[in-house]
Amino acid sequence: MKTLMIQGTASGVGKSVMVAGLCRLLARNGIKVAPFKPQNMSNNAAVTADGGEIGRAQALQALACGIEATVDMNPVLIKPEADSKAQLIVRGKVAGHLHAKRFRQDRIVLLDTVLESFKTLTSEYDVVIVEGAGSPAEPNLREGDIANMGFAEAANVPVWLVGDINRGGVFASLKGSLDILSDSERDRVQALLINGFRGSKELLEDALVWLENKTRKPLAGVIPWLPLELPEEDSPFRHANNEVDCSKFNIAVIAYPRMSNHDDIDPLASEAGIDVRFVRHPESMQPADLVILPGSKHVSSDLLWLKAQGFTQALQQHLRYGGKVLGICGGLQMLGTCIEDNGVEGTNIKGLAFLALQTNMVKEKTLRQIDAPARYPCRKRVTGYEIHHGISDADTALFPFAKCSDDQQVWGTYIHGLFEQGEFRQAWLSSMGIQSDGINQQTRILASLDRLADALQAELSPELLAPLMNKP
Repeated sequence: MKTLMIQGTASGVGKSVMVAGLCRLLARNGIKVAPFKPQNMSNNAAVTADGGEIGRAQALQALACGIEATVDMNPVLIKPEADSKAQLIVRGKVAGHLHAKRFRQDRIVLLDTVLESFKTLTSEYDVVIVEGAGSPAEPNLREGDIANMGFAEAANVPVWLVGDINRGGVFASLKGSLDILSDSERDRVQALLINGFRGSKELLEDALVWLENKTRKPLAGVIPWLPLELPEEDSPFRHANNEVDCSKFNIAVIAYPRMSNHDDIDPLASEAGIDVRFVRHPESMQPADLVILPGSKHVSSDLLWLKAQGFTQALQQHLRYGGKVLGICGGLQMLGTCIEDNGVEGTNIKGLAFLALQTNMVKEKTLRQIDAPARYPCRKRVTGYEIHHGISDADTALFPFAKCSDDQQVWGTYIHGLFEQGEFRQAWLSSMGIQSDGINQQTRILASLDRLADALQAELSPELLAPLMNKP
């Protein structure tokens, strides 16, 4: 059995992308490969073919492998609901909560579950590429670790350590991370990897020699910065526009604190005639033709935040001037008249009342994949998934939408990934007078994965890559 774990010097240095790229490279070379992440902390999730919930990044990595995602690829998912509390998902299902004060004690008991899922994958695939979480060198997180070296040691998995040169201090972070590790953990690190380099590689030569001399670790490669259209796990990567292009159709997405599944917006942002930005203040919302209320991991607290910030009045004004509003999942629930809680979030709350919709929060979470023809605005194919606690009174004649206002300015849906199918997105945008390229989002994603795999094949050390590329 061949395995490799990609750990990073920090969050956001490219672990998810490197795993996806390696998976794509191996799969293109006929290797039966699968991704694995022991523990993930993210509110961006996907629904698997076996009816569970995993991190969005592992669903992307499974796509890179050309296989269906399963719950074994991310057996522990932690979804933050507040600063000191998170929902715990174990093998795809809600298993309770983790509290900050007991985080280390309560997660270590999950190591057996993690190892069981890993064993399942290793029995089914030739190669498993493992992704770490955050950094393995955080002193406050090393006790009870199941996400990085704690897992690598228990499963006896070799490690490559990646740093992002765009963040600055990559040489110090790689050297410093190794210094914090124990002797056995340091020995487990096979190679170092630098991600996101811009410019001439010749400028790095002295520094690369210094790094190898100081760490006594070979360099696996220097991966260039690439313009990739891949869903981000933790941040809306392409949507930080400060300037508004009024010649385009403008979409403002309200980025409340517990926003989830923000990659729902990516297919719209990929359209040449659409400008998307995420906003946290009402005064930043305009100009906007469409305002989107995205998913939320904790609907009541995000709704209270939205009201306190003054977005209610801003949305009312937006609608008075003919603007449109779309709510997705938690955003749909906020647009209704009320949310009745049954032991999920702990409070009943009045909605924004832009839709004649009531929601009951129930403990059992709805998890299902969607693949069906739409009824509105056309009979084009819709794919995606539902992942929510609430049950709302939907109008089935509007599928994939659940409800719309009488004046057809306000719409809501429970479906994540709604706009990924190009023909449906084209028809929906056309109903608002907007032209679309009609390209399936998966086509864009696969093209980016291939571009990434090409770069890895060109830049990675052939000697270090060879053991993974050789078929059993």
